[in-house]
Amino acid sequence: MKLIKNGTVMTMGPQGTLQADILIENGKIIDIAEKITAEGAETIDASGLLVLPGLVDAHSHIGGFDTKTGAQDLNESVNPVTAQLNAYDGVDPLSPQFASALETGITASGIVPGSANVICGLGCVIKSAGASLAERCVKQPFALKAAVGGNPKGVYGKRNQSPMTRMAIAETIREYFHQVQDYRQKKQEAKADPAKMPKFDQGLENGELVLDKKIPLKIHVYQHDILTCIELAKEFDIRITIDHALGSSDFLDEIEAEKDRLAIIYGPIGAQKGPNELHLVDTGCLKDLDERGVLCAIMTDGPARNPWMILAQAGEAVRFGCPAERVLRMITINAATILGCEDRIGSLEVGKDADLVLFDQNPVVSTAAKALLTMVDGEVVYRRSSL
Repeated sequence: MKLIKNGTVMTMGPQGTLQADILIENGKIIDIAEKITAEGAETIDASGLLVLPGLVDAHSHIGGFDTKTGAQDLNESVNPVTAQLNAYDGVDPLSPQFASALETGITASGIVPGSANVICGLGCVIKSAGASLAERCVKQPFALKAAVGGNPKGVYGKRNQSPMTRMAIAETIREYFHQVQDYRQKKQEAKADPAKMPKFDQGLENGELVLDKKIPLKIHVYQHDILTCIELAKEFDIRITIDHALGSSDFLDEIEAEKDRLAIIYGPIGAQKGPNELHLVDTGCLKDLDERGVLCAIMTDGPARNPWMILAQAGEAVRFGCPAERVLRMITINAATILGCEDRIGSLEVGKDADLVLFDQNPVVSTAAKALLTMVDGEVVYRRSSL
């Protein structure tokens, strides 16, 4: 049993922000109140500190790409459609990238395949610490990853292979989901006539999860390709997340109109501007989208960007006028909701996993803020020497 005392607790839940204690047992939060007495509990003094839910990175590739050697296990760039793949099978739970995440306060990440292909494979939500990959997995699958624009064009166009244009990418997505619809129809017909049962196809099975709205299609997309993705979502009546989303400021009305079927996962910023889809960095769109009721989160795209970039980007959103507490939601409860894990992570509430981080200052307001202690499932997994 552990007791965190006297912290300024920003729960990101119904209790709001309060000066309170948090009681933890068996990896779960069992009480949050102004004064808690628990005889024999290990006590952590959070006086003068800010207690936040563990940060949630809604789009990451950590554990699957080695930035030092260039080795990778999350981009099977041999076929435009690899829907049968699962990022869970490519994640190295011993990667030091998870330890780096803990130093920033990131306790869970939505890990997905890379964006070489148009339909890339399933994603999983993995905690940054724990006994085994299976125990650290919060949810899998949480989405089917897809990609439009420059990435698949760059892979297949160089080979003089389709898709080398945006129109072919859109058609690849359409053709895939038409195949999924046909596969599903044949399975329905086979209930009356088992001889009609089609051969099992894992890639099409994964697409059924999207058509049945059990998981969203998570799309790597920038700028005007956002419009294509919205049209495809409407055409097949599916939920999507618009990942990266730079250039959203040009399409605020179109995004707002479909906010019941989509969410925005913005970032990463900090790269050199390039031509076409990389020329517009519009972090201020997060304020506009949030005010319009669009569910927004902020990503690192790790290890393409360091974990602390989630806070740097959040700080930029504050600089562009988004209230600090709204931005904190984008890296906690909003991200958890988009990943479909809000029942366990993303806010500090009784019954939820005891994943939390203690900061010396508000990390989206002060560039000097430091994570002093990070806890996953009630265990201290990172402690800065100054605490």
